[in-house]
Amino acid sequence: MKKSMLAAVFEGNGVLRLRKRPVPVIERGRDVLLRIDVASVCGTDVHILSVPPGHPANENTILGHEYVGTVLDAGDGVTHVKKGDRVVVNPNITCGHCTYCRKSLPNMCENMTTLGIFIDGGFAEYNVAPADAVFRISSDVPLEEAIFAEPLSCVMNAIQKLRPLAGESALVLGAGPIGLYFIGMFRMTGLGCIIVSEPNRKRAAMARKFGATEVIHPGKSGVQELVRARTGIGADIAVDAVGMLMAEAVASVRRGGRVLLFGMNSKAVAEIHQNDITRNEIQIIGSFIANATFPQTVSLLEGGKLNLKRLVTHRFNLEQIHAAIDVMRSGEAIKVLVKMGSDLEI
Repeated sequence: MKKSMLAAVFEGNGVLRLRKRPVPVIERGRDVLLRIDVASVCGTDVHILSVPPGHPANENTILGHEYVGTVLDAGDGVTHVKKGDRVVVNPNITCGHCTYCRKSLPNMCENMTTLGIFIDGGFAEYNVAPADAVFRISSDVPLEEAIFAEPLSCVMNAIQKLRPLAGESALVLGAGPIGLYFIGMFRMTGLGCIIVSEPNRKRAAMARKFGATEVIHPGKSGVQELVRARTGIGADIAVDAVGMLMAEAVASVRRGGRVLLFGMNSKAVAEIHQNDITRNEIQIIGSFIANATFPQTVSLLEGGKLNLKRLVTHRFNLEQIHAAIDVMRSGEAIKVLVKMGSDLEI
């Protein structure tokens, strides 16, 4: 096995460089060594590399928190995966003993760290991850489907909170990758009306292909007026997949409706008439990353019903990581894949 590997290392102040790094080795009994098969560029990666940064990250860290790998070796304490298994990775590493972990809220862990943000992740040829973070997925699942495990597990957490019912209506604000996952999940649930607000033409077109019953341009149409015209009373569910559209979501749901806040923007401040929420009994639900939803997500991907690979718009080699970041930053991409080996087909 090689002693060095190529890796994309965050050096601070928006700088990402391809560097040679030593291949990591297992140091603990509950670690696994992975060969990275494919990774993907997330909006969070773009925020990390913005100047000033829109998301924190540790300098000299290998980025990439969405990745699929093959187990090459495992520590003595690992029993649930073995050499040769394909695995998906939950990058959020929790402590297991803080108050929130003990309350079965690991996504609120007070001591959380993250692979590919604060510790070395998947924009490299190899990675060592805690065994608790890896989940076996059938090799029958194409890499272009398996790569969706991490973000889809986050959406799964939100869906479990929303509990959508067949025949209900939904408004999805934003048809970036996350908004599209919500559309797909709502379609599978059997919602009768899925309205999407999205200004980007390519993403709007993908929203239609993925199951939206109607797509509107927020700058050309009154969103809440159109939603009420289509539903009569307002949407049962409104999802802010952008992170700054809470006011629009609240204004578009019916009395007793649910508003799901998923997108994150630390600078967004919404002006809301609190009495509207009280008087209309609107439920406001926040959802952050995954919460014990990886097993269900793996089962969903193995079922092959979402056909997520059609969301893959761009493919690059690791040597082209800067081009991959740029195309994601441009807003023209939906899912950007980065493969680690020139002989790897995806």
